[in-house]
Amino acid sequence: MTTRRSFFSRTLAALVAGAAGTGAARAAGVGVPKVAYHLADADKVNFAIGNIENHIAGEGGPGRVEIVLVVHGPALLFFRQSAASADVRKRLSGLAASGVGLAACGNTLKAQELEVGDLLPGFVRVDEGGVVKLARLQAEGYAYIRP
Repeated sequence: MTTRRSFFSRTLAALVAGAAGTGAARAAGVGVPKVAYHLADADKVNFAIGNIENHIAGEGGPGRVEIVLVVHGPALLFFRQSAASADVRKRLSGLAASGVGLAACGNTLKAQELEVGDLLPGFVRVDEGGVVKLARLQAEGYAYIRP
């Protein structure tokens, strides 16, 4: 027969074991958080880059978090090789070196008559479109952040 006390004790023990297991798995490199950053607003480019830099640092450095930056709309124009500032170039290069995936919306590229080669190094073309990519990443367990 299960009493309230034994039920509570077993539930508490399971929660503690689960939390300890999660911490151990995290320490072993298993269960790395996955995050999708959504950037569409041109006035948020530097803010979003800063958020991602802080996110990587907050998780303990590169390799401790898996991040994909999905860019579409007016924000994508800030990543053109011909228009990007030296600061954006440097910071984006640092993000790419840290393992951040850089995804450029194929629909925006087409609308702006650009090729992925017109963008800063590291971007890949997302033919299905940026919003579709974001939805797929969320379905794969990525947390969604839109700065």
